[in-house]
Amino acid sequence: MAVELPETMTAMGYDDPGGPEVLRPETLPVPQPGPNQVLVRVAYAGVNRPDVIQRQGFYPPPPGASPIPGLEVAGTVVAIGKGTAPELLNRRVCALVNGGGYAEYCLANAAHCLHVPERMSLETAAAIPETLFTVWHNVFERGWASDGDTLLVHGGTSGIGTMAIMLAKAFDIKVVTTAGSDEKCAEARKVGADLAINYKQQDFVEEVKSFTDGAGVNVVLDMVSGDYVARNIECLADDGRHVTIAVLGGLKAEINMATVMRKRLSLTGSTLRPRSDEFKALLADEIHNHAWPLFEDGTIAPVMDRTFSLAEAGAAHAHMEAGEHIGKIVLKVLAD
Repeated sequence: MAVELPETMTAMGYDDPGGPEVLRPETLPVPQPGPNQVLVRVAYAGVNRPDVIQRQGFYPPPPGASPIPGLEVAGTVVAIGKGTAPELLNRRVCALVNGGGYAEYCLANAAHCLHVPERMSLETAAAIPETLFTVWHNVFERGWASDGDTLLVHGGTSGIGTMAIMLAKAFDIKVVTTAGSDEKCAEARKVGADLAINYKQQDFVEEVKSFTDGAGVNVVLDMVSGDYVARNIECLADDGRHVTIAVLGGLKAEINMATVMRKRLSLTGSTLRPRSDEFKALLADEIHNHAWPLFEDGTIAPVMDRTFSLAEAGAAHAHMEAGEHIGKIVLKVLAD
């Protein structure tokens, strides 16, 4: 174990669910790493849509997870638990965590950490894990996307959307995306989208059909659900895959199962946070082998929107809920 750690730390929590204003600083004991865990001195923490939904009271943390929001952090390992490789101590890492990221110190499973090279800032690193793990699992594992495919991504300028576009293009996949303004469509094209559709002015189903000469897309990454599902199915090619990762447009969808059968479609979805440590460790290992080198050498870098201080977590949530951000929002917790 490392020494000279403080007994307490500042974290951003809340008493009852509500709007962004319920987030407030609190003083908590510095957590101690258990078996196969590391304690990260957090420099930056990513802000993600699930944090907002948790704060609103609709996405409680899984059993055993910290009630403090925050699903990704970047910083320095300052203590290690039993069974953890000693060489992790003092290493710069970014990590996917089950909660607790909005704090000066955060526990992470050692197997869920990625080494941050010196050329990468910790601010940048904090914007990667949650979207990278989510996109890799859902687009490439559940959606079976491969070179030559065409992917439809909704919300192309969100953290998930920008990550999906960049990863797909890195693996020779064409990308169609939707966004809510011409300005956002332009930003999506800058990231690499082959076609960006202003869904407020254009029918994305017709635009997809035109772009693919009527063939349709092979994979849909859907964050909307609701009435988008039936429209997504219209966009899918034969043997297409529809992957749902959020339900911002509604929990229920009405679909024509005859179309599903005729096109031989696969409908799936997932939530990452409740998955087992073992599953996430295997996912991290696959990412380390196949995707992380693209970040290490600078081929891919997350699109950064704004950085707020830890104390401004409520303002960061309000900024996300306003829907005007392009890419990732992060919190600066401690000096890099």
